Amino acid sequence: MKSNFLNRIYRAIKIDPELYEEVEHDKSATIQAALVVVLSSLAAGVGAIHLGASNFLFGPFISLASWYFWAFLIYIVGTKMFPDKQTKSNHGELLRTIGFSSAPGLIRVFGFTPELMTVTFVGSSFWMLACMVVGVRQALDYKSLWKALGVVVTCWFIQAFLLFLILIIFR
Repeated sequence: MKSNFLNRIYRAIKIDPELYEEVEHDKSATIQAALVVVLSSLAAGVGAIHLGASNFLFGPFISLASWYFWAFLIYIVGTKMFPDKQTKSNHGELLRTIGFSSAPGLIRVFGFTPELMTVTFVGSSFWMLACMVVGVRQALDYKSLWKALGVVVTCWFIQAFLLFLILIIFR
């Protein structure tokens, strides 16, 4: 089991479309996907520890909530607003593919200086975006990476807008 999990992380980091297809269909991989999200968050907490321990302590909870919301939002936008003819998916499939797309975030553990933090956090963000686009394409059975990118970017704007509203309301 451990070697299968590590192999899946490695394949997710390599942006292997077959991995994302595999975890999409493997319902038992949901726990593994959640673990990838938590490990990625902990790596970010270690990499940003010089900014305070609260990043390390609260990061996993915020990351899990964000992961769940991202998957739900992408499910709604991808299957209800912009489906292809062959699009069939559910929240669980997107949880698994999006969870594994967090795997490149593990490199954030090396951000222990401000200079390294910038490089590892920015670099891993773009890498995770690429993984997420491939994962969304696989989960939503899209033919086009561009359409998957459009759904991810649309959801990012929706999530940013909602966060902005929340910040204004709870100032």
